[in-house]
Amino acid sequence: MSETLSATELKALIQRVFQPTDTDRALAILVDLPDSEVGDNPAWKLRREMAAGWAEQLAGVSTELGLEINLVVYRNPRMNNADLPQKAWIHQGALPNTADELNQQDMTAFTSIFETHSILLAPTEFSATAPLKLAAKKYGFRAATMPGFSPEMIPALRLDYTEINRRCLFMKELLDKASGADLVFSVDGQTEYKLHLDLRHRSAHASGGLFPDPEVAGNLPSGETYIVPYEGEHASDPSRSAGELPVQFGDDLVIFKIADNRAVRAEGSSAAAKEQAELLAAEPAYGNMAELGLGVLADFGIEPSGSVLLDEKLGLHIAFGRSDHFGGQVGAAQFTKPEAVVHIDRVYIPKLQPRVIVKSAVLQMEDGSELVLMQNGEYVITFS
Repeated sequence: MSETLSATELKALIQRVFQPTDTDRALAILVDLPDSEVGDNPAWKLRREMAAGWAEQLAGVSTELGLEINLVVYRNPRMNNADLPQKAWIHQGALPNTADELNQQDMTAFTSIFETHSILLAPTEFSATAPLKLAAKKYGFRAATMPGFSPEMIPALRLDYTEINRRCLFMKELLDKASGADLVFSVDGQTEYKLHLDLRHRSAHASGGLFPDPEVAGNLPSGETYIVPYEGEHASDPSRSAGELPVQFGDDLVIFKIADNRAVRAEGSSAAAKEQAELLAAEPAYGNMAELGLGVLADFGIEPSGSVLLDEKLGLHIAFGRSDHFGGQVGAAQFTKPEAVVHIDRVYIPKLQPRVIVKSAVLQMEDGSELVLMQNGEYVITFS
């Protein structure tokens, strides 16, 4: 299958994902640029060139779409899900190699871009999902974020997102009725670790790859339902999230001790365990249990790509760090500095964490019943 999209396919993708109306006037493709502090890499360069090509192809069908097409480039924010810079460039012509090559006087405020573009597509190096989710609610645009997108992911853009969206909405109904999730992880087929995630006081979000409504931003390719565990913000009602979470780093295993919805310790004898312990000590907000995500794309024959953008959509994942963009309480202000802000997904599928398997995932429902969601790494529910 081709690893490029034709102008016809791009037009169809925009129409299917965003469903533009007569009130939509402009679409911006956002691209972050390397600079003197964050150097380039081949995948990043290829992604920028692909994005510029998409902008050119869509400009050729702009009359049919009824949209002005602009390529917007900006200095990278250093970290995934960190706040965007205040200004960017609406760019024409050959792409610069770095942000340092561009004239600072030619910059446009991001607020102006948000106000004049009702549809945004963001195939970036560093994830812009968190800041765009927050800005979408303020400025009324809708956005598809594509951090780490690569040509290998193009087949996932051709999936039946009507069916994917239906499954995600079905999963949302289940999570909305759940008060908690009990997870059992098996490591090396021997040791078991148990984790309870408190889902009270929260609503789930379905990200099925369709963004027809304003004030919504989410990933593309998509195919997940996610919820922020309760973080204990209500007085006299602490979070009940507690237990142990194993995470594989390379060949090493780190066991995170969870209390009050935060990783309070990282245990293990490896260098990875020491590094994680240092991160928790330096940035307590890093240990926040920010998301329980349930991806559905594995059933559609999609394989891991090595990028979390796609890989998290394949199965169960748990995120550390920032949660305010998903409706939680932990945001940039809870970190010591902007470049420390993170939202990091730990994805539990065999090709990414072969030593760890989700032995079971059971939802505790508000009516007191239990619903078995997963066994031995696979869903056991019927999507109907």
